[in-house]
Amino acid sequence: MKNSLEIFKEIKNKKNWKENSLQTILKQYPKEGKGLYRHDELVQTYKELTKEKKLDKDKLIERRIRMKPTRTQSGVAIVTVLMKPYPCPGQCIFCPNEKGMPKSYISSEPGAQRALTHNFDPYDQTRKRIEALQNIGHNTEKIELIILGGTCSVYPENYQIWFVKRCFDAMNSFNTNYKTKEISEQDITWENLFQTHTFNETSKCRNVGLVLETRPDYINKKEIIRLRKLGSTKIQIGVQSLNNKILKLNKRGHGVKETKKAFELLRLAGLKIHAHIMPNLYGSSVNKDITDYKKLWSKHYSPDELKIYPTSIIPNTPLENLYKEGKYKPYTHKQLLKYFVKTLPTTPRFVRLTRIIRDIPSNEIVAGNKATNFRQIAEKEILRKKLAIQDIRSREIRGREVQWSDIEEEVIKYKTSVSTEYFISYKTKDTDQICGFLRLSIPKKSLSKKNFIKELKNSSIIREVHVYGRVVNIGDSSEGESQHLGLGKRLVEKAEEISKRNRFDKISVISAIGTREYYEKRGYVKDELFMNKEL
Repeated sequence: MKNSLEIFKEIKNKKNWKENSLQTILKQYPKEGKGLYRHDELVQTYKELTKEKKLDKDKLIERRIRMKPTRTQSGVAIVTVLMKPYPCPGQCIFCPNEKGMPKSYISSEPGAQRALTHNFDPYDQTRKRIEALQNIGHNTEKIELIILGGTCSVYPENYQIWFVKRCFDAMNSFNTNYKTKEISEQDITWENLFQTHTFNETSKCRNVGLVLETRPDYINKKEIIRLRKLGSTKIQIGVQSLNNKILKLNKRGHGVKETKKAFELLRLAGLKIHAHIMPNLYGSSVNKDITDYKKLWSKHYSPDELKIYPTSIIPNTPLENLYKEGKYKPYTHKQLLKYFVKTLPTTPRFVRLTRIIRDIPSNEIVAGNKATNFRQIAEKEILRKKLAIQDIRSREIRGREVQWSDIEEEVIKYKTSVSTEYFISYKTKDTDQICGFLRLSIPKKSLSKKNFIKELKNSSIIREVHVYGRVVNIGDSSEGESQHLGLGKRLVEKAEEISKRNRFDKISVISAIGTREYYEKRGYVKDELFMNKEL
């Protein structure tokens, strides 16, 4: 790349860096008669120059050339893949059912487009997504893998094992010494998957979280153990409504009873719970939806993460027919804004609001909200009313550099129907930004004694440890980065201290495959499904 050293010198020395600064610099050093350098070319050249010692590594340059930095500012690189189309047991009246797509997904959605491009092949989807992130300057050593596609639990078990294994094969393939013989879906065994898991424990691209998607009525003790064997650490679960009448009107296929039971079992198993809720369902109202939202934070539920997907009218659904008949009305802009202004500020500090609008292209929506930036619209109105949103996502540290003197510990304690939960976090003293947190579950002693997972009997459970900040290489130290202040170690020590105080002699952690080594260094021993430590 011609003039590359001059370009990087300009990038580093430009004092007043603005959003369009990089583009301005590249215009000064164009290709020979071929326009401007592409972003991936810039990143690749930087890597080559630093490797050849022609340019010193520089955090400021790396930060300024990284494209879409928010993709790894949460501390991990997110890779989302879709399973193949497969019949879903649900008959929900709002759900799209596009031919050639998993139920509830539309081919024009970004993630679905990528899946279609690779014909739903798990290996290709995973590897190409990692490569795409690398090409725009992101670190991919810590990967949260999200596997979507309707109801995971109804797919044939062999397909699920094969799909997850191929995703792990793709992560492991970035190691030059990784060799794998592709095994067919029919011949796959659990042992094949476990061997692939084991390699990933020390792989270059390690899995630090595996998310699977299912329904409340498919959660039972046997299914949870099976999902855990696949390597899952978090379950996305469609709650949609906490009103039995509305669930029935929308032909959801389960009631509130099944949702409560699913939350109890998932929490007793130490899994993180990522709920979906849908305001504006057929038969609901703004006030009913606001009441529903308040119920969500009662002892029966209290999810760790939440997606809020206001109902969209999609073509060729029963809901579209009801709309055409005048029996269903989507919320107006004003009504939807009222819902968010009344609910978002009430979200507990221990919850992460991952999304509040589904990314459906406007041309796919018959009527109703088509603004994908409604979160920003709602936040602006909430600020105007001098209210505040305190969920995790709104308080993430992101790119800020911090020192120990900048932060303080906060412990939030809340009750569920099966446990006392501790949300332990470190946050900045001045701006209340969260640098890292741990979720500790102290089960009721009566339930802990007879936990359906033998490893968790008479044990407290670390359900999640997450340190925010830009993804930093495993083993690297980076002054000022929250991932390398030792926050994780301190959080784990705090969890052990609280467990002892609650008279537990054992603590377990729902470790992802790629974080096993981290816990081994802290005295945890791998068992069948969890890592455990005597206190």
